[in-house]
Amino acid sequence: MRYRDRYEYWTQNMFFDEDTHRELLSLTDEKEIEERFYKDLEFGTGGLRGIMGAGTNRMNRYTVGRATKGLGDYLKEKHPERLSDGVVIAYDTRNNSKAFADAAADVFTGMGIQVYIFDKPVPTPELSFAVKHMGCIAGIVITASHNPKEYNGYKVYDEYGCQLVPKQAKEVIRYVNEVTDYGSISFDGNSELKQYIDITNEFVNAVMKQSHIVSGKDNLKIVYTPLHGTGNIPVRQTLKLDGFVDVTVVPEQEQPDGNFSTVKSPNPEERTALTIGLKLAEETGADIVLGTDPDCDRVGVGVKTADGYQLLTGNQIGALLMEFVLRHTELKRYKRPAVVKTVVTSELGAEIAKNYGLTVFSTLTGFKFIGEKITQFESDIPEQKYSFIFGYEESYGYLAGTHARDKDAVVSSMLICEMAAECKAEGITLIDRLNTIYEKYGCYRDALDSFTLKGKDGAERIAQIMTELRNNGSPIADTKDIIDYSKPVKAEPGFGELPTSNVLKFVMNDGSWIAVRPSGTEPKIKLYYSIKGNDVGEAEKRFREYQKIFVNKMGL
Repeated sequence: MRYRDRYEYWTQNMFFDEDTHRELLSLTDEKEIEERFYKDLEFGTGGLRGIMGAGTNRMNRYTVGRATKGLGDYLKEKHPERLSDGVVIAYDTRNNSKAFADAAADVFTGMGIQVYIFDKPVPTPELSFAVKHMGCIAGIVITASHNPKEYNGYKVYDEYGCQLVPKQAKEVIRYVNEVTDYGSISFDGNSELKQYIDITNEFVNAVMKQSHIVSGKDNLKIVYTPLHGTGNIPVRQTLKLDGFVDVTVVPEQEQPDGNFSTVKSPNPEERTALTIGLKLAEETGADIVLGTDPDCDRVGVGVKTADGYQLLTGNQIGALLMEFVLRHTELKRYKRPAVVKTVVTSELGAEIAKNYGLTVFSTLTGFKFIGEKITQFESDIPEQKYSFIFGYEESYGYLAGTHARDKDAVVSSMLICEMAAECKAEGITLIDRLNTIYEKYGCYRDALDSFTLKGKDGAERIAQIMTELRNNGSPIADTKDIIDYSKPVKAEPGFGELPTSNVLKFVMNDGSWIAVRPSGTEPKIKLYYSIKGNDVGEAEKRFREYQKIFVNKMGL
């Protein structure tokens, strides 16, 4: 069906409400109409994510309903005996998140599927925890994580509380794609099958099992911002239970605000998102600044130094947490202890884990693959039995413990504060601790370049870049190996092959590497760098050289 035919269908069919008709009929830019209707908003391996608005290529009540009906059809056919176990639905503080969650609940209950829906916005890791804690068949969360205010999304979790991995998603996608008539979607829910829940205390208690006894908790000055999101209650509750008494919340960013009016984008990876928190930290003399994104699965960190507040990268936080968790864990209690990282995450954390005698697993990009490993470790297959200790990815996502199958900024915030308190009691900072790690394991310059290429033209350009890199090879002479994850790549012994993914990794002779991948959730192409050097200066120099070569080669 052509985009114009889809547009006419949506503007003339009375199934769609008046607001939808009004919004679409007001459009005068033909390019805008094409962008909204040239395709369906894709239900990918992580579910849906897109700009909110009317149209088949937008996040709205009807595309949410379509995805939910497809998922419901899948559950009814594959697990008819478990429909009473129910689906858990959570949502963040974004505009329309609650409305989309209610729409999904109405579709599910109208299909005879029990629904447990949170009575307030909660973190994504709490949804992951809830699925397994309540024995449900699946879960969904309405969130677009750290994306700008225009976006929203829909993520699906399996019975273990893990985001769907490609093999599972492929089946669900088939059912979603079979929903071709929006008029077949019923939003007439059954209130008897809809139950509101509040299990935040249970979630926090599970997080607290990962706490450690360290000195100085009562002496650490913390500034925390939830960036208008879901972390406010559980992060503060956890820090209080863990013994931190000096926690100041950024007042301008404490309350939910779907417009994220105090920031350009609620992404704690970016300094601009933490500007207000850093200013408050300077005024109060705080030792550390924490910022969690709207669905509280990522956390950014600023550390007080003699030269002001220094922000840590995701890889640096991951390496620090790896060293801290392993040093404070009685590893001999565990059989075959293991840690998990993604293929675009720095090797520094892996080197630390190997030094402690742990097995290191590498997965494709996306925390769902780390969650999948936890499930595999708990299976009955002897060669896959390991004890999960820690997992992380470079994009500011970390998990200690198995209470969730997704990255968790609540447990991460607690552990980061414990690390900072321990350092302060020793008269050093987290930066000093990181430098000690560099001295022992080598210096790494890790970075990420992200280029936004919007719309149909942007998607075509991203595809062209990946094709050219595959055809032309590495632009760097020192390249030892090129790993193309779009082809089968062996995983660790006993785990077969990694799922295929549109990722290229260029590995240098000294172990440095550069990886290129299109984002699976945003109109972006990303370059990941992990460059080694004998010291900070050498690593920085080599990084700048490689960065210039690659960006120029890709025409970005």
